[in-house]
Order: sequence, then C-alpha cells, then structure tokens
Amino acid sequence: MAYYFDELIVSEIRKKNEVALRELYKTHYAMVVGLICSNSGTEQEAKDVYQEAVIAFYEKLQNPEFTLTCKIKTYLYAVSRRLWLKRLAEKKLVHGSIPETDTFAGIDDEMVDFEEREKHFARIGEALDRLGEPCRSIIEDFYIKDLSMEAISTKFGYTNADNAKNQKYKCLQRLKKLFFTDYKVSS
Repeated sequence: MAYYFDELIVSEIRKKNEVALRELYKTHYAMVVGLICSNSGTEQEAKDVYQEAVIAFYEKLQNPEFTLTCKIKTYLYAVSRRLWLKRLAEKKLVHGSIPETDTFAGIDDEMVDFEEREKHFARIGEALDRLGEPCRSIIEDFYIKDLSMEAISTKFGYTNADNAKNQKYKCLQRLKKLFFTDYKVSS
C-alpha cells in the first residue's frame, strides 16, 4: 500500500499537484517532529527542518532523471536528520562536522526501528482506549501528565495517596493484560 501511495505522490508532485504536496507534508510531519523534538529540538525547529526537506524533495522530483530508490518516508527522514544534525553542529551542540557526502547507510534500519516503535505505541494507545475509566485517566495523569499520587488521590477522591497508588497498580496490570493478551505481543 505504501509503495502505491509513494508512486502516486511522486507522479502527482511531478505534475505540480499542490494537493499531493499537502498530503505528503501531512503524512510524514509527525515523524520529523518526533525526530527533532527527541534530539534537543522544538516543534518550530522541526517544522522549519521538515519544510526544507519537503522543498528539497520537491526540487529533486522536478529533475526527470531523478529516481527515488527508497520510500518517501525514508528519504524525508534522512534529509531531515541531515539538516537537523547540521543545525545542531552550527549551534555547537554536536562536535565535529557532517560532511556533505555523508550517507545514512543505516537509515533503512532506523526506519524499521521507528516504524516498529510507532506500531508499538499504536497498540498501547488501543489498549489504553479499551482500558476504560478511571484507569485510563489515572495512568495518563501519572505517566503522561506527571501528576503526583497525592494529586491523583485528590482528583479521584481516594482517601490517601497509598490507595491511589494501589489503584494505579491494578490499572497498570489490567493495561498489561490487555496489551499482551489481546495483541499477542511478545515481551
């Protein structure tokens, strides 16, 4: 499916179809935000880097002799990564330099890892959706919103933080059961 999407996008971008370009932009934006934000960047910096990467891709596609030899996602990831590493080097956050001829030989492996993590997080999200309330909110409040057990205790009306902690533990056990049993994921 991704192969056909990529072929269609390449074909339409070569025809200067703006709808295809917007669709391409939306499809892989979150991946680049994740890459940049997890490597000392901000969402605004990720947006800037991604726009540069999409423009570079667009310009490459305007050359009829250019042949894409990987997935669009892989290409955009590699270009975005290279651009971000250059920015970090300019900020002196990465020591050394990144040669222009640097190739990302392991990019396919990185993309497989990234795609596996994405699938894993999607399965966790599905398990959380099925968990129900108040367990979903307790887990999100503790692990995502970083609320203390005291704050969770007050929010949910538990008599003390220890009771809230016991409930969180039970909810976590239910989440694990949903995740590992229903999705047959090996630990």
